[in-house]
Amino acid sequence: MSDDLLILGHRNSEWTGLGPILEEDIAFSSMAQDKIGQSLAFYSLLQQMGEQEPDKLAFMRKAENFHNSQFVELPIGEYDFSLMRHFLFDHADYLRFTNLSSSSSTEISHIAKKFTGEVKYHVMHANSWINKLGNGTEESIYRMQNSLDKAIPLALGVFEPSPYESTLIEEKIFCGEKHLMEIWCEEVSNTLSKTDLKMPDFFHIQPVFGGRVGKHTAHLQPLLDEMSEVFKLDPSAEW
Repeated sequence: MSDDLLILGHRNSEWTGLGPILEEDIAFSSMAQDKIGQSLAFYSLLQQMGEQEPDKLAFMRKAENFHNSQFVELPIGEYDFSLMRHFLFDHADYLRFTNLSSSSSTEISHIAKKFTGEVKYHVMHANSWINKLGNGTEESIYRMQNSLDKAIPLALGVFEPSPYESTLIEEKIFCGEKHLMEIWCEEVSNTLSKTDLKMPDFFHIQPVFGGRVGKHTAHLQPLLDEMSEVFKLDPSAEW
């Protein structure tokens, strides 16, 4: 979760100064900042559990040591792709935070409860644009459909099970990726059904897995190099 949020937060921040309208420029920048703040909360929890400090976790690892899904590391592309990724990822994120709010881990539950409301507004923002563009002009519908078709296999990769899935479920820390994906498919389908976009057959699409175990696209390492450039000038400094 930490890696997903950090990487997508940085990707979304790339729209700063480039958004198609001022309000969207500000919105994407704000949501990017939210995601990085959420990632910090989980990196800080990892530090309490024996990992390195958050800055080192975020800026000193190579791509193969990151556990984010491949979906979040792809370049921002055109705005239609970034909006579709925003829609698909934030629906998953909201459901994940909602579920973790009742986690048996009090530390995880506390973090999830803190940010669930924040992510809810991200979902509302995404839904408004999917509805507007998915019921818009012939061009907007065409572009959003192309982005949806491209994004779905990668979005399903967000639900790649961790090697410790069974333990997390047994200990009631998390409901499990399969259960979360089923709820997500229903939520996403419900929103898309109110548009002119054609809904994909989720359960017959091959998910793009690998990111959770360090298998990434060629896009991740250059992104990490850019993210860590200033930090690596003096890792001992207090930023």
